[in-house]
Amino acid sequence: MASIVANARRLVVKVGSSLVTNRGQGLDRAALTRWAEQIAQLRHLGRQVVVVSSGAVAEGMQRLGWKRRPHAVHELQAAAAVGQMGLIEVYESCFRKHDLLTSQVLLTHEDLADRKRYLNARTTLRTLLELGAIPIINENDTVATDEIRFGDNDTLAALVTNLVEADALVILTDQAGLYTRDPRRDPAATLVTEAKAGDPELERMAGGTGSHIGLGGMLTKVLAAKRAARSGAHTVIASGREPEVLLRLARGERIGTHLTAESATFAARKQWLADHLQVRGSLKLDAGAVKALTVDGKSLLPVGVYELAGEFERGELVSCLDEAGKEIARGLVNYGAADTRRILRTPSGEIEAKLGYVDEPELIHRDNLVLL
Repeated sequence: MASIVANARRLVVKVGSSLVTNRGQGLDRAALTRWAEQIAQLRHLGRQVVVVSSGAVAEGMQRLGWKRRPHAVHELQAAAAVGQMGLIEVYESCFRKHDLLTSQVLLTHEDLADRKRYLNARTTLRTLLELGAIPIINENDTVATDEIRFGDNDTLAALVTNLVEADALVILTDQAGLYTRDPRRDPAATLVTEAKAGDPELERMAGGTGSHIGLGGMLTKVLAAKRAARSGAHTVIASGREPEVLLRLARGERIGTHLTAESATFAARKQWLADHLQVRGSLKLDAGAVKALTVDGKSLLPVGVYELAGEFERGELVSCLDEAGKEIARGLVNYGAADTRRILRTPSGEIEAKLGYVDEPELIHRDNLVLL
């Protein structure tokens, strides 16, 4: 079977810190030159490519003489500010050799959590691609805080994949792909060559964390594939040290782990809801409400909710949990937390009697709810 990248017209390529920084020893200019050469050839073949690149913090650490990744947010921000200069400078010079324009795009969670900013980001990226430019995307670590930062560029790459409606996400790492167990500890571990994105078994296989240079471990890559699949995008997790890996994948060669998207593509608004990372609270649903949402395709009524957690305002995003605590949906709530507590287990016809007013008969309308 051919690579799932073979027919992809629009690609998001995520390159990990250990690849662009030569395992943390400053920027690896030779490696970035190779990525640029491959992407330039993909462009000449009519492919559109968005690059999500790690390396700013690691490059800043090297320039500042730091041996270990700091934990303090202000130190991370400082390292990113120093390192971003070098990272983009090298990318620009590498792509200029192929007469390709580059663009720097820095994103925070708030850029994608806010609907208007989400649409602005999508329009900007699509325009850049139409103009033939190569967007180089990174998290805006210089302004990010614990509450708004993506936390790893695997998640960012998946969100960008959904944002630009790419056909495939290629996550390049220093591992050959996903193994059944950690190959560094278990020599009997075998490479998973193909699976369905979102299969819970993959998350069990993936545990563990990355190096001291980057944050992302294999688990974040598996979860990124699951997220990318929401917009119908397939994911490849492969070694960035494979010669001409991008070109070989584009030619149909099977390299690494291929995680296929088999679920229906989400409409843009529901995709945005599903990817809205800052959930403000949760609602526990009884079996009847779970069935109404997952089987009957109905809205969530307050009568089917028996427990609430968190503090949220009207219009904010909340999780919908089944009785076992599993998240089954997310949606924009029609009532704030204080009023929601007062109408738990209440039929819609009795909302006004309890609150003195009624905005909507539903706690979450179907149009503002997405199943996970």
